[in-house]
Amino acid sequence: MKKFFILILLLYATTLHSQNWDINLLKQINIERNASFDISFKVITESSTPISIGLPLLGYGIGLIKKDSVLKSHSFMIGAGVITAIGVTTVLKYSIQRERPFNTYPEIQKLSSGGSPSFPSGHTTEAFALATSLSLACPKWYVVAPVYSWAIAVGYSRMHLGVHYPSDVIVGALIGAGSAYLSFKVKKWYDRKYQHHVFY
Repeated sequence: MKKFFILILLLYATTLHSQNWDINLLKQINIERNASFDISFKVITESSTPISIGLPLLGYGIGLIKKDSVLKSHSFMIGAGVITAIGVTTVLKYSIQRERPFNTYPEIQKLSSGGSPSFPSGHTTEAFALATSLSLACPKWYVVAPVYSWAIAVGYSRMHLGVHYPSDVIVGALIGAGSAYLSFKVKKWYDRKYQHHVFY
């Protein structure tokens, strides 16, 4: 986990030294956007938190009702991955305190909410944590393809709507996927060691 934090900080340091690509790409995405997609991307961006948090809660609730220990176990793992990702992102946001692009560059058009520090993207983190967790729990193409398509759309929407730099989104995706994978590995370790003591 320490190496992961170091990698994220190195990525951020690299971004600071090459800010041009970051803002230039954002300008292309935001300023030169097709405005007819604005409403669609607002809906996509606002779906991130309700789906990322609601889906594992729903799955766990159904597992309780049906007394399905497998569903409860997977839902717990998915929820843990999302919560871990949110925690890591929050710590980085308030440690690094990067300004939002629309604050630094007035030409960037803010089309969605974005009040907390910019780096990394919380919406993208949540979406990729959920996508990776679901893909690990159910590695079927008909799960992996749509859930990652949604996560990518969430990440792109944050740039289209002018509230995040590309580097915010890239690092958010890495944190989300990494947190989900860590949660998956911890669950596998626990199941092997304490398979007769299920706490889900």
